[in-house]
Amino acid sequence: MDRVTLGRTGLDVSRLSLGGLFVMSAFAEQDEAQRIVERALHLGINYIDTAPGYGDSEQVLGKILPSIEAPFILSTKLGERSNEDPLAAQDASAIRDCFRRSLDLLNRASVDMLIIHEPDRPGQTDWWTDMMNVEGPVLDVLDELKAEGLIKHTGIGGTTAASLAHLCRSGKFDVVLTAFNYSLLWREAENDVIPSAKAAGMGIIVGSPLQQGALAARYDEQLDHPGAYWLSAERKAQFRALYALLDEVDIPLPELATRFVLSNPDVHTVLSGARSVAQIEANVASAEKGGLPTDLLSRLDEIGAMVPFRPSDEPMGLGWHMGSPEKFKGPGRGA
Repeated sequence: MDRVTLGRTGLDVSRLSLGGLFVMSAFAEQDEAQRIVERALHLGINYIDTAPGYGDSEQVLGKILPSIEAPFILSTKLGERSNEDPLAAQDASAIRDCFRRSLDLLNRASVDMLIIHEPDRPGQTDWWTDMMNVEGPVLDVLDELKAEGLIKHTGIGGTTAASLAHLCRSGKFDVVLTAFNYSLLWREAENDVIPSAKAAGMGIIVGSPLQQGALAARYDEQLDHPGAYWLSAERKAQFRALYALLDEVDIPLPELATRFVLSNPDVHTVLSGARSVAQIEANVASAEKGGLPTDLLSRLDEIGAMVPFRPSDEPMGLGWHMGSPEKFKGPGRGA
């Protein structure tokens, strides 16, 4: 597995990394989760990411990691664990308690990176006293944790196309994790987030290259389903254009999606979510084939340009709904 330096952190990370969402017990039994982690590290992956908001992912990993002998890089996040366990993000002691709980669950004395979860959505978690100037008590806590040797590097992880870029331009963070907005058909991050992070010397991590499952399989029949009324005509046409290209190039969709993101030299590592050993093996096999040919990337750029920005009707986790479009009732209450 090829490795690159993760921006100014100096950490050498594998191009493919392991996202911790799907090792939570809702998706994998403990034994299977252990096999996934062990197999990922055996195949050359050396970076694992998790978060308090990923169910019991931290707890599951905390039972696995002490037995791992190979060196690895670990990141978790600051954020709410559930709607029933809100975080007082303006309270420095509450923020510290959140992190201490993560360390306890992970069975670790420290982590390599601590990422603020969705700081670009202050209406969700109120991190900032001044969003324009990027100020808030969380920054003081991060500085203290660094000074105490409990973390080495800081980061931000979000999903927006402009607000996340604004935070990158502040120069106050070492890495950015951008999710749901850089993949085959979703390109918003390449306009501002990735360039802003690159200019700031940040490590750039891309999450959900398979767009929460929307690019994990084909949904030809679902595109014509009456229940997919909420999916824009432009997006349907874009999917059909992509499927036609797949028929021509004879590359499995998950492989194409993974290799597309890895083709961008500005992206340091891509988080791979896996629910089984077979999935992590397939993802690694795709990554080891390297980037895509220039002519194929050009054609994918043309398809990507068909829908330059996400339509407002579309759910953030589109892949959760593609299999049964009639079950999605449209977006919730507006801001």
